[in-house]
Amino acid sequence: MAEKIKRLVKQKVETPYEGANWNTNEDEYTQSFYEQNLSQFWRPEDISLQPDLNVWSALSDDIKLAYARNLLVLTFLDTYQGDIGMPVVGRSIDERFHQRKAVINYMAAMENAIHAKSYSNIFMTYMTTPEIDDLFRWGEKHANLQNIMKLIVGEYKALDKMNYKKQFMEDDPSFNEREFEVQQWKAMVASVFLETWLFYSGFYYPLFFYGQGKLMQAGEIINLILRDESIHGLYVGRLAQEIYETFPVDLQDELQGWMNKFLLDLYHEVGELIESIYDAVELTHDVKIFVRYNANKALMNLGFEPYFEHEDVNPVVLNGLNTETKTMDNFSMKGNGYQKMKSEMLKDSDFYFTNEKIIKFGEEKWV
Repeated sequence: MAEKIKRLVKQKVETPYEGANWNTNEDEYTQSFYEQNLSQFWRPEDISLQPDLNVWSALSDDIKLAYARNLLVLTFLDTYQGDIGMPVVGRSIDERFHQRKAVINYMAAMENAIHAKSYSNIFMTYMTTPEIDDLFRWGEKHANLQNIMKLIVGEYKALDKMNYKKQFMEDDPSFNEREFEVQQWKAMVASVFLETWLFYSGFYYPLFFYGQGKLMQAGEIINLILRDESIHGLYVGRLAQEIYETFPVDLQDELQGWMNKFLLDLYHEVGELIESIYDAVELTHDVKIFVRYNANKALMNLGFEPYFEHEDVNPVVLNGLNTETKTMDNFSMKGNGYQKMKSEMLKDSDFYFTNEKIIKFGEEKWV
């Protein structure tokens, strides 16, 4: 028996790796999210922004500045969600879940390579290079935006340290599996807050114009990003709920208290950030309602009840959140319903016809 155990241990050490087997579902939902992500793939270059220029040129300087600064906030969030947020969450997933890691890695690439690049395409179309440079300097110096990034990225970095310990120091007394799971859950909460709350709140102004038939090409880009973010928040929220359900009740209560404080800390910074962007165009009150609405949606994705009281959101903006397929004419807008062609092999049964007219070499024949 001892020799057999030694052989098994030796075998485990020598062959620790395994391939991802997509023939078997890891769970009942990950492959569905994979298919949905893939079916929604798009490129920023697919949508021409030139038709927006006539409208953009007619806008006041205050409106242009608020619009651009709002998109810059989204750029910062997308950049770090792609650079560190999703990758760190993906690395924290147990090694046996190759499909889960693949889905998260795909979503990480979308954040920076597609979403953040889309905002840059808008900047490059609407603005001059000096204006864009000034815009980024504004973001780098804005205290509230920087504090938001520190709060979110701080949870990612804390999990990154835990990932290192789990991989290289698991036998070290300083490593605690429960502490790792708690930080993993906290990072997922930060991710869902970013995806479902902060991103969605930042879509207010583009949707506000889109609902009025203005800056429609930029609105189409936002609509495509909306589809992506909706499933990103749902998926990570589902993973977070799985972890949370394994915690004892007293720990769950403690973590819910942490989450509420984290939410309020972010809400304070977001509120002041919104004032600095929207006071000049007199939309601050309306935008803050939308912020609270999206905070509640993020909590629901995590399996919790809404924190803020129900309020009526601007119906023009709320309608823009509808991500149902829309068909656009290809000369004006791409639309969000385009998909890659799907093909399948011909079968013998495809050539069996009943009571159909066949035309062959100019002759008509009924079969």
